[in-house]
Amino acid sequence: MQPALHITTKVLPGNKIEIELPEAEIGDSVDVFVILPEKPKVKRRSAIEIIEEVHAKRTPKSAEEIDRQLQEERDSWDS
Repeated sequence: MQPALHITTKVLPGNKIEIELPEAEIGDSVDVFVILPEKPKVKRRSAIEIIEEVHAKRTPKSAEEIDRQLQEERDSWDS
């Protein structure tokens, strides 16, 4: 059976990796397999879905409450 070595490493600047092989000697040929981790697919949402989500999280306001907030905003312009 062929010896195998499993190493997890970080990608270095320049998109390079470095591997140390304690059992190998200078000049030995080796096969290297690089398996990239699967990246989760980002689910793209429509603007309508985002707006619906925002509205679902908000507490509904009464017309009086909205009028009061608008009046407070208008009053702040006069200051």
